[in-house]
Amino acid sequence: MRLDKFMKVARLSKRRTEAHEALEHGRITKDGKPVKPAYSVKPGDVLEIHYASKFVTVRVREVPLRMTPSVKPADLYEIIDTRKDDPIEWM
Repeated sequence: MRLDKFMKVARLSKRRTEAHEALEHGRITKDGKPVKPAYSVKPGDVLEIHYASKFVTVRVREVPLRMTPSVKPADLYEIIDTRKDDPIEWM
């Protein structure tokens, strides 16, 4: 499954286009490197997502073949770390 679609299915992003834009701008990384929207997600991948005011690190547990009602978004990943984005103080 494409990473932008996984982000939508796992509810890490509200819309697929929102996930696509975040990926295009390098706000989602794997092993410290920006990932493209077409990246094929695999169980065990560790992703760092930069939201507006925080960083969230998640480990992919499962990648569904298709979205069905039996798929629980919270079961698809586990949150490893969450930290606030420190604003830069201008002097």
